[in-house]
Amino acid sequence: MTIVTETKVWTDAEFMALPDDGGRYELVDGEVRTIGNSGMEHGNIGTFLGGALEFYVRPRKLGITCDSSTAFTLRSENKRSPDVSFISKERLKGVKRIPKGFFQGAPDLAVEVISPSNTFAELHEKLVEYFDNGCRLVWVVNPDERSILVYRQPEPDKLLKIIDTLDGEDIIPGFTLPVAELFAEFDF
Repeated sequence: MTIVTETKVWTDAEFMALPDDGGRYELVDGEVRTIGNSGMEHGNIGTFLGGALEFYVRPRKLGITCDSSTAFTLRSENKRSPDVSFISKERLKGVKRIPKGFFQGAPDLAVEVISPSNTFAELHEKLVEYFDNGCRLVWVVNPDERSILVYRQPEPDKLLKIIDTLDGEDIIPGFTLPVAELFAEFDF
């Protein structure tokens, strides 16, 4: 006897109506997963990197940046939320205002900041899905090792250490950021 379990199909409205209790959610294979809070270091790195991208991208009209509360609807109907994301202007042609709902497809750049609760398998699953849905660049930031893995496919292309410089490559032309700035110690 085969038991068939039915997976709920979530509408955008239902997903957006989840409790605003400070939790963050992703929808994976019909199951709502609580991403949870990741701590101050994680939040600061995401904010710093997102801010650096925003201040570079906006005046040059290259596209838009989004924070971790932004979900992207992928072909599988999964809704994934990178810690920071960028969508190029080419993919926003004809859009006058940022949609209130979810973007269809992966961002051009997805940034994942590793938190204590992340597993390698979970992170790899996300990366594969991002690239299968049009993502062109992923930065995986590792606060413990003060490093960044750069991906152009679901396998890392290069490892950036504290002495290196992060580069927007052809996704965000001209954007650079010394990795040391991302992990700078306080001096105040």
